[in-house]
Amino acid sequence: MKKKVSIRIPCYNEEKNISLMYDVLIKLFSNELKKYDYEILFIDNKSLDNTREEIRKICDKDKNVKAIFNAKNFGQFKSPYYGLLHTTGDCTISLAADFQEPVEVIPEFIKEWENGYKIVCGIKNKSKESKLMYTFRKIGYAIIRKFSDVETIDQFTGFGLYDKSFIDVLKKLNDPEPYFRGIVAELGYEPKIVYYTQQNRLHGKSSNNIMRLLDAGMVGVTSYTKKEIHMATLFGFFIAILSFVAGIIYLILKLCNWNEFDAGIAPLIIGMFFLGGIQIFLISFIGEYIVSINQRVMNRPLVVEEERINFNEKESK
Repeated sequence: MKKKVSIRIPCYNEEKNISLMYDVLIKLFSNELKKYDYEILFIDNKSLDNTREEIRKICDKDKNVKAIFNAKNFGQFKSPYYGLLHTTGDCTISLAADFQEPVEVIPEFIKEWENGYKIVCGIKNKSKESKLMYTFRKIGYAIIRKFSDVETIDQFTGFGLYDKSFIDVLKKLNDPEPYFRGIVAELGYEPKIVYYTQQNRLHGKSSNNIMRLLDAGMVGVTSYTKKEIHMATLFGFFIAILSFVAGIIYLILKLCNWNEFDAGIAPLIIGMFFLGGIQIFLISFIGEYIVSINQRVMNRPLVVEEERINFNEKESK
């Protein structure tokens, strides 16, 4: 009996890439991977173009292709993660629809999986994206690695292969705010690293921007580290001690030189703005944690489905 390889592809405004990606994958399974059965799952995050129409056409002609259409856009973390939970293969490959992650390395992923690795991570060692975005990503990974309580994986976007046993672990987590890269680093098996060069998007415009990267970074930081809270506590204690000592020195100078020593208002204003800026920064940081806690406490579903295609009755439950 053939092993089944699932390919999960998250989509958002990818109408020009969908059919091309399907053709490339079918060619791959017809040639290099013909000893495997395949399952392709497109999960669409409420695209605004004709992405869904393109997916429907493919699903109509190939029953090994499945689709989940979200009722709304549930963000860059929830939708892809939800798609992983609904694959049925012996292993699942996470792949972007925009061709930035090269399909050509999939046979290498599967080879390492057959060698016994349950997780194979694709790591970018080169990138053709803009130098500014690449630099911001690199800084973000460095910050998360510096503060994280678990060993993180640099330049890892989620592109890789995951054994069914690890997918089963994900299904038991019930995490309403999953940070997949951190989950792989914290709970995953020892990964095999495969390096690749990130390509430019084949068609369309990326929805990623600085704010999305910042959001991704904050999710990573608030999910997997508390070191910065400890640093904030120590910093606040240090500032309090420094302010107390400065106040004592100021009082002594005033008492010793009552007429000559002019207290003035400048030190008060400088100190007020300095401490105010520090407080705003720390409060906003704590706010990020509170938002993260609140979202987890509400325990809302990852995704609300509008439609699913080519799932059998058992898989639809």
